[in-house]
Amino acid sequence: MILVTGATGNVGAELVRALAGAGQPVRALSRSGRADGLPSGAEATAGDLNRPETVRDALDGVTGLFLMPGYGGQRQVLADARAAGVQRVALLSGKSAGSGDTGNAVAGYLIDAESSVRESGLSWTFLRCTSFMSNALQLADQIRKGDIVRVPFPDAYTTDIDPYDIAQVALRALLSDEFAGRALELTGPEALLPADRVRILGEVLGRDLRAVGLTHEEARADLEARMPKPYVDAFFSFFVDGTLDESVVQPTVADVTGRTPHTFAEWARTHADAF
Repeated sequence: MILVTGATGNVGAELVRALAGAGQPVRALSRSGRADGLPSGAEATAGDLNRPETVRDALDGVTGLFLMPGYGGQRQVLADARAAGVQRVALLSGKSAGSGDTGNAVAGYLIDAESSVRESGLSWTFLRCTSFMSNALQLADQIRKGDIVRVPFPDAYTTDIDPYDIAQVALRALLSDEFAGRALELTGPEALLPADRVRILGEVLGRDLRAVGLTHEEARADLEARMPKPYVDAFFSFFVDGTLDESVVQPTVADVTGRTPHTFAEWARTHADAF
């Protein structure tokens, strides 16, 4: 049995589908515990990673754990996992975890999560991903209202990755020891600017969409309306100060899965209805 935490999230939902499609017993953990939308054969269970006692029963009979980062109860969840006989953990992480910059709010919580997994005594694999293609869903409201799409960090090239591809790597990391003890850097197949992604969305939707870059002041105001200031500072450090380079394509997804990762155009076609 594989336990997937964050089972209703972008990566978790893809992993639940991948495991069920491969005929693997899978238990999908979310705060609600709802079974809506789960594939046939997947078992729904409720639990909150900030309250380890609510996760403990879900670990019964589990051999592999897909773990989300950044939760207060992660060390206790990992201790309970080891006590329950869990053998492997695949941690969703990010490229900034390799920076060692614990003063950066985003890198800091990823570094802490990786440390807790290393210290757990479990066999582990870290999935250090670049930005998700699904972040483009944040543009959906603007796209529905018109053809001008305002974007932050207009000069930042990133190799965004489809959560589907992350899940395909996680699947393999959870079912064998081949990738144990490795931090896998996962990227998409191309480096794009925000304007490139807006253009591609327009092509998929049959619209003449045009990106306009937000000023730093506008971007900060927009982001601070949606997330805590330390996280906003972290993203400005990454994409304005240049402390994180997400522009380099890595071959890891192809090396692990045997096929090239999805392009942004492929992701956009799959998710066109969301726009």
